[in-house]
Amino acid sequence: MSVLVTGSIGIDTVTTPLGKSENCLGGSAVYFAMAASFFSPVRFVGVVGADCPFDLAKVFSGRDVDLSGLEIRGGSKTFRWKGSYQGDMSQAMTDAMELNVLSERPPIVPEHFRDSEYVFLANTHPTLQIQLLEQLRLPKFVVADTMNCWIDGQAEELKRLLQRINALILNDGEAKMLTKCDNLAAAAQELIKMGPKVVIIKKGSHGSISLDSEGHWIVVGGYPTVHLKDPTGAGDAFAGALMGYLASADRTDIKSLKTAIAYGTVTASLVIEGFSLSSVASISKAVIDKRFNELKEITGF
Repeated sequence: MSVLVTGSIGIDTVTTPLGKSENCLGGSAVYFAMAASFFSPVRFVGVVGADCPFDLAKVFSGRDVDLSGLEIRGGSKTFRWKGSYQGDMSQAMTDAMELNVLSERPPIVPEHFRDSEYVFLANTHPTLQIQLLEQLRLPKFVVADTMNCWIDGQAEELKRLLQRINALILNDGEAKMLTKCDNLAAAAQELIKMGPKVVIIKKGSHGSISLDSEGHWIVVGGYPTVHLKDPTGAGDAFAGALMGYLASADRTDIKSLKTAIAYGTVTASLVIEGFSLSSVASISKAVIDKRFNELKEITGF
C-alpha cells in the first residue's frame, strides 16, 4: 500500500553549534518521503518555484517515490527557511522565512493519486491542507502535522482541519499552545475532543506519548543518540517512517501504531546525525531495523 504526502519543499539554511549548512534541501514533504520510502511506495505532491536548485528525481533515485505530483511553477520562488539551534538543540529558532510559492494556490493532486488511502498532510497552512484533502476520494487514514505559527494565527482553521483527519502529530510545545494545558496527558485528552481519533505528541529526545479515542495510551522513549548534528526534519522523518510502516502493514490498530511510532523514533534518530538528508540518503532499511531492535530491547515495549 502506498502513502501520499503533500507538504513543503524548501531551500534551508541551518546553523547549529556543530556547523552551518547553507541553501540545502529541506521541507516537510522531502524529509517525510525519504523516511517513508524505506517502508512503502510514496506518492509525492508538492510545488517549487522555477528557482529551485534541486533535482528531486536524483534525490530519490533508487527509491519508490512517484514524483508525478511535483509542480515546478514558473514565475514563482521556492519556499525558504533560515533557522538556528542552540544548547541542546531541542528548539528551532526561525531566523527568516519566505513562504513564496507556499502562499499561492496548492498543487493539484494527480488523478491517479486521488484514490490514496494513507495520506499525510505535512506542515503547511491549514487552509491548504484542507484544500488538498478535498481533492482525494475516500482516504482511509489521514494524518496531519502543524506548527506554532498556524496555532497562533490560524487556530480556527486548524480546528476545522482537526474535524476531518484521523490523527494529529505535533510536538509538546505545540500541544500545550493549542490546548492551553501545561500537562501533556491533559493536552492529549483535549486534542482528542477536537476531532482526531489519535494524537501523537513528540517530546524530542524524550520520545513521544500517544492517545486514541478509546483511551489507549502509548509511551515510547527516545533512542539514545550521541552524534546529534542537526534536528531539522526529524519530526517529518518520524511521521514518514510511521506512516510508511502503517501503509505497508495496511493496519492502524493499537499494536501496529505502537510499532509504527517506534520505527518513526529510530528513523528520526538517524536524520539528526547529519545536515539535511546526508545521514539517511545512503543507508539501508537494515540500519533502521537494527536501531528498532535496540530500542525495543532498551525500552522493553
